[in-house]
Amino acid sequence: MNSPMTTFRQFQQSRVERQKELTLEFGEQDTLDILAYAGLEENIDYVCIDGIYVRSLYVSGYPFVANSGWMDSLINFNHDTDISYHLHEVNAFSALPKLNRKITELESTKRAMMRAGKIVGSEITDPLESAVELRDKIQRGQEKLFQMSLYVSLRADNLEELNKITKLLEATLSARLFYSKVARYQQLEALQSILPRGEDQLAQKRNLDSSSAALTFPFMSSELVQESGILYGVNKSNNSLVILDRFSLHNANSIVFAQSGSGKSYTTKVEILRQLMQGTKVIVIDPEREYKRLTESVGGTYIKLSAKSKQKINPFDLATTFHKASDLSEHAQDLTEVISLMAEGLSSREKAAVDKTILKIYKKSKAQMPLLEDLYAELQKLGQMKLCERLEKYISGSLANVFNAQTNIKLDNRLVIFDIKDLPESLRQIMMLIISNFVKNQVMAMPEKRLLIIDEGWMLLEHEESARFVAGLVRRARKYYLGVSIITQQANDFLKNDYGRAIASQSALRILMRQDTTTIKNVVSEFNLSEYEQQFLLTCERGDALVIADQNHVAIKVVASDKEHPLITTNPAELYS
Repeated sequence: MNSPMTTFRQFQQSRVERQKELTLEFGEQDTLDILAYAGLEENIDYVCIDGIYVRSLYVSGYPFVANSGWMDSLINFNHDTDISYHLHEVNAFSALPKLNRKITELESTKRAMMRAGKIVGSEITDPLESAVELRDKIQRGQEKLFQMSLYVSLRADNLEELNKITKLLEATLSARLFYSKVARYQQLEALQSILPRGEDQLAQKRNLDSSSAALTFPFMSSELVQESGILYGVNKSNNSLVILDRFSLHNANSIVFAQSGSGKSYTTKVEILRQLMQGTKVIVIDPEREYKRLTESVGGTYIKLSAKSKQKINPFDLATTFHKASDLSEHAQDLTEVISLMAEGLSSREKAAVDKTILKIYKKSKAQMPLLEDLYAELQKLGQMKLCERLEKYISGSLANVFNAQTNIKLDNRLVIFDIKDLPESLRQIMMLIISNFVKNQVMAMPEKRLLIIDEGWMLLEHEESARFVAGLVRRARKYYLGVSIITQQANDFLKNDYGRAIASQSALRILMRQDTTTIKNVVSEFNLSEYEQQFLLTCERGDALVIADQNHVAIKVVASDKEHPLITTNPAELYS
């Protein structure tokens, strides 16, 4: 069915020709009655066109100060609307006398109030200052004067729905200090002013300088569509699809900031499923056992690391294809960070000893990779007894079975999940670092399209060693066709940390979900968000997100298909009902 705008436009185009025919056939006095269109019903504050209810409003009051994006709330109003505004340049020679007269009136009123001992309020001083400033800028040629008319047409299937949308629009506009009025007894004139014919029949004008008028552009909502990408969600402003290829951005890294319960894990699982369909291999570090059902459903590899687990990762494991001195040197630096985290910090002398020992044990080992116990033995020979005491529990103590064994796992599946939930919290951070280092070595040895997803990534920022390692990993990932995704609900802690800000700046894709008043200030400052985006993050629903891809900002609703949803939901009501 044609839209009301199309129907009305067709009616207008044929009206003149039809009127000529009817005048010849019936005479002038009967023409208007015969032309009455049966599909158009005009009422006081709305018209009905072929069963569609249409109401037109005009903006009668504007905010005192215009900021960039001051019309975002109107442009992103998520209902069936047509928006039209008319700009008419005013000749400066005709505008200046009127402006001077207005200034004289305001000054006269101000002086009269002062003589009468009355308080001169902002209703006098503000327009007077603005008028004087505008006059001076026009005289210098810095500004021009325009008259602007802004009209909005709403559509609904019934009158009740139309009234509801009207109240919602009025509330939305008034929150931004815009005041709107329904064009009572002038609905046809208002509707024709909205049609794309450039005719301002309603003539509800407001004076604006050129700077304020310029801030109304661009009059469009953002879209993000890349043919090679995956579907991330539905655009909240215009219901278009947001399709993005993170590997086509200047790097494939991403960061997700969200409150608990806002849908960050659900969003990540949706992306995992769709990346797998694109042939991307995905590796996940899962500290809360949220990805087990997803792994089973797609035939992935599920690796459970704990003190009792038979699956092991040797921190010293190095891909056999690494034969350059630079490869071993870089690996030694990363291992030093791991050992420092295990030993709860290293002095500069201990770091030098560890670095020297790592290179020595790699030269000595030939048949297989060295172990933590080999490092321990060499450090004893160097007399590093205090350091050995701090490493003792990993060699012969309660944690001997966790880190002191040869690697017996592979990353050859398209989806690999590392479950570290059963590890004590004190060890999770160490294991996350070891897994990340292991993945990095495998990726460097055999680069291919991969994603490394680190859930609860804030843990890695608690100590300088792990924070420095992850910041370096994120910075180098692009060279090896790797995208690193950091997911966290601790936005404040993350952005207050120097390494956290470095990670955020090195992530071309940022997914921001619901925030609270304690975190929003840092998030707005870090990502330079508008007032509308700030309000969106404070009030958005579960599954809503603001996606920032390079310089593109789009508000989306993450949507899973009927077949995807059962694989990724963690809602107990759905899982156990």
